[in-house]
Amino acid sequence: MTNSLRRMSIGRLILYVLGFGLAVIWLAPLVWMIVTAVKPAGSAVTVMSELFKAPFTLDNYKYVLGNASVWSWTLNSSLVALVVTVLTLLINSLAAFALSRIRFVGKQLIFWLVLMGLMVPIEAKIIPLFQIMVDLNLINSYPALILPSLAAPLGVFILKQFYDGIPKDLVEAAKIDGAGLLRIYWSLFLPLSRSSMAALAIFTFVTSWNNYLWPFLAVTEEKMMTLPVGIPTFQSAYTAELIIPMAANVLASLPAILAFILFQKHIIKGITMTGIK
Repeated sequence: MTNSLRRMSIGRLILYVLGFGLAVIWLAPLVWMIVTAVKPAGSAVTVMSELFKAPFTLDNYKYVLGNASVWSWTLNSSLVALVVTVLTLLINSLAAFALSRIRFVGKQLIFWLVLMGLMVPIEAKIIPLFQIMVDLNLINSYPALILPSLAAPLGVFILKQFYDGIPKDLVEAAKIDGAGLLRIYWSLFLPLSRSSMAALAIFTFVTSWNNYLWPFLAVTEEKMMTLPVGIPTFQSAYTAELIIPMAANVLASLPAILAFILFQKHIIKGITMTGIK
């Protein structure tokens, strides 16, 4: 029994060491970015021995926040991320409900087609998406930034797996009480799937907020740029200086970091409950 406990302790120690090592690897770039953002202009931020030495200053943030373009990019990113999140939740939940509870011809085929969408990289869809936006005259507009992001096969899959686990007796009881399909969806399935919906909302918001490739192609006017597209343009004026761009990056990262910290319990609970039948 003692040997077994000892083996468990050693295994747990190795697991903790690996977890700590991975945490350091993931946090090191974030720490470097945060510290670099508060260094005075001209500091040697690429030399680790000098990075954590005083002096420090907040003037970099004042400079970035005083740039009107940054506020415009932030507004665009916020609007696009919020609209994409709300519409994705609505569309994905309706699609998942239909695939889970409504009988129709070709349902299984449609579900497999949705899953196949997970295998297609965004790079393979860029050219046809761009051509569609050009044909519809939507380049440099909010619909161009929002519409392509609404197709989210992963969200349909996650919610369908959860909906499949809802007991049929609850649905039958709702039907006996006179509830239609939309009433069952709104009053039964949505309240029961709050954790899964919350997890999907966080993933969707963060993905949309950090999206770079498609907004970079769909927008050419500075006033329509989002933060991920605008910051590299802002940075190009400071090719020999990393400090000002890092301050802009810290501000751009705050919404995604705060969203994860505040809702991490919902993310874990949503993912866990998705696989429970």
